[in-house]
Amino acid sequence: MEMLATSFSASSASAKNDLQTMRQKAEELESVFLNTLVSEMFASIASEGEFGGGYAEETWRGMQSEQYAASMARSGGIGIADEIMRSLLLTQESAQLPQNNNNSDEGSNS
Repeated sequence: MEMLATSFSASSASAKNDLQTMRQKAEELESVFLNTLVSEMFASIASEGEFGGGYAEETWRGMQSEQYAASMARSGGIGIADEIMRSLLLTQESAQLPQNNNNSDEGSNS
């Protein structure tokens, strides 16, 4: 928990990098979720006929659903990355609050 409380207080450049990394990881997580949804959507599509079916199509559909999901997440997705960021930032702020309150209490007791 101590790392959470102090990670953004080191420097503004470090804080910016931390925020960018957190945003990237949040988008990656949203992409994984969207990949699951897109994969299930593709699984429901019948692929029969002269050019359909087979191992190659399964492989291609898997890669295609990954790329669709990553593109959707980068373009704003469905809001999961935003909610993850909001939650992480609230956790960060609440971890810093007790530390700040303790410091102000110590100053008033002196």
